[in-house]
Amino acid sequence: MENSVQQKIVDFLQVGGPVVWILMVFSVVALTIVLLKLWQLSSLRAESLKTSNLALNDWRAGNCEDALEKLDEKRPIDALVAYTMRVLLETNTQAELIREEVERRAMNQLNQLRSYLRPLEIIATLSPLLGLLGTVLGMITAFQQMEGAGNQVDPSVLSGGIWQALLTTAVGLAVAIPVVTLQSWLERKVERIAHNMNDAVTQVFTSKQTKELVEKADEELLHAA
Repeated sequence: MENSVQQKIVDFLQVGGPVVWILMVFSVVALTIVLLKLWQLSSLRAESLKTSNLALNDWRAGNCEDALEKLDEKRPIDALVAYTMRVLLETNTQAELIREEVERRAMNQLNQLRSYLRPLEIIATLSPLLGLLGTVLGMITAFQQMEGAGNQVDPSVLSGGIWQALLTTAVGLAVAIPVVTLQSWLERKVERIAHNMNDAVTQVFTSKQTKELVEKADEELLHAA
């Protein structure tokens, strides 16, 4: 049974030709990227807001040290919130400059989370085009055979050539549809993380605790001048 399945796969690849081989490679690459991104998001717990919300509650209550202790800086949102709180506590830097640095760090983290999503988009775009190319080439071959046969055309030979040609389009679509779906889903997850980052950092800056720290920093800078 196992040998028959393997033989069918080999026959399938032989019928489809080089285009199907390329599409199979695309599918393996896409699957690898998706598994890698799932592992990355899962290990970082990138969408989790549990600890950051607890820390923000402590920060608003004035318990700055407790807030920092609750944050897990391996998580991107927690790392950004922790950096913002720490800089506000330990430096006299103006709030605008701190926000600019926080935005820079957020962009770097989001770029890391978006890594390898571009290849998924390319695979999703190229797969149906490659399938269509395989179909066109197959149809050309089928009609060449029909022309060479002259009046002795066998309809079964022609129909066999056509279905073999259409096979590449089917494979291209079979690769592209799930890749498009997964790529859009991963992009949406990154968008949610970006929104949560912005929301958490904004809560830090708009809190009463931060306003007091900023006013204190402005006074110290004024006296220093």
